[in-house]
Amino acid sequence: MYISIRQATIQDTVIVSDILLEAALWLQQRGIPLWHDSELSPEYISEDVANGLFFIAEWAGEPAGTIKFQLEDLVFWPDIPQQESAFVHRLAVRRRYSGGKVSSALLAWAVERAQTLGKLYLRLDCEASRPQLRTVYESFGFRYHSDRQVGAFFVSRYEYEIPQQTS
Repeated sequence: MYISIRQATIQDTVIVSDILLEAALWLQQRGIPLWHDSELSPEYISEDVANGLFFIAEWAGEPAGTIKFQLEDLVFWPDIPQQESAFVHRLAVRRRYSGGKVSSALLAWAVERAQTLGKLYLRLDCEASRPQLRTVYESFGFRYHSDRQVGAFFVSRYEYEIPQQTS
């Protein structure tokens, strides 16, 4: 099955919110809460959607996952030159599409987009106490960078070195 990725429009705000909320609920039911429902509501994310930061993965035309793609992250990565990197957050996949294909497609898309934009790295962070999630990123090719305390969160930061296009 082919997975396509497109930029979310303001009309997709509820879809993005629903995907994020489904993932958050699934994690919460397993005793590993990640996001608060209030920060995933359509009202909370609508500005980021309107600003073109969210993208939707579709499997056979059905929304299967989402990712937030940014060109700066001064909250989790304030100590690096921002212009050399792209950053991803809020990677989430609907449960019926779990298994790795959708998340891998979203990450591969983000690498390709970062490469197109001339970035040297794709960077992300995740809760440091989530070894399974860290393994997913490491298996994809992300390299551990460092840990950082950000407010109440202790995160592990990862980077993926973008292959440079040759002319």
